[in-house]
Formats: sequence, structure tokens, C-alpha cells
Amino acid sequence: MTSSSVQGAGGSAATLVMAFIAGVLAVPVFHQILLLLLHLAGIVPFSPFDMKPTKPFGVPSVISISFWGGVWGVIFVLTLPRWFTGVTYWIAAIIAGGVALTLVFMFVVWPLKFGGLPPNMMGLFIIGFVLNAAWGLGWALFLALFERLRAGSAA
Repeated sequence: MTSSSVQGAGGSAATLVMAFIAGVLAVPVFHQILLLLLHLAGIVPFSPFDMKPTKPFGVPSVISISFWGGVWGVIFVLTLPRWFTGVTYWIAAIIAGGVALTLVFMFVVWPLKFGGLPPNMMGLFIIGFVLNAAWGLGWALFLALFERLRAGSAA
């Protein structure tokens, strides 16, 4: 998706839905598969596709993460195209995914779930950045695919 087509859509309902779905799908396809590879390589101890229930609703963790990936997808489609176009849009999706999602996890999610700040913050930031940057790339790729499919069906 070009950032101009997102911008031109002006946050239309269809664009927001596509951004949400792109964010949801980027979790299992990009974030979790990379987590699987890092786990198999012995780099991270936690395994992907975690089905343990999360609080407060008891949904499997991977479903919860995917939902929040969708929420971030909407936030990204409403913000990134305002400042970035072309190649910088793609770079911004990767870097913003890596930085924003990781910092929110470290300073909001972790304290809410476990209390306090996470141990080994630098190591967690590096792994989080890599995983969430993969999510950002996946989100942008899925969104571009959906936009192409939508444009093709309109022709």
C-alpha cells in the first residue's frame, strides 16, 4: 500500500478494517513465526503461539496479542501516512513497530501484568524490537496486499 492511498482514504471505514485485519494477521505470520525461530535457535526461552489464558477474559495469549496487533494496525494507519511516504513509510512501519510496541510492553503491559519493571531491560528491548519490527513489516505488507486486492476488485 502506498502511503498516499492510505492518506487519500482519509481513515475510511474500509481502510481502518483492512489495517486492523493486517495487524491481527501480522502477529501469527510475522511476530510469532520469528519468535518460533528465535525459540528453536535457543535465543529466547518462551515459545510462540501461547494458548495460556490471559486476564481478565481468559482468552488465549496469542489471540489477545493478535487483537492488540489489530488495534496497533489502526493506530499506525491513522498516523504513519501523515508523516511518511514511499520508502520512508515502510521504514517507519518497521521502526515504529519495533520501538513503540516494545516500549508499551515494557512500561505499560509488564507492570500491569507482573508489577514493576521487567528484568534485563536491554535484552528484552532488543528481542522485543526485533519481534515487533517484524510485526510492523508484516502489517505494512498485509495492508499493501489488501489495498491491491481492493483496487483490483473495483476495476
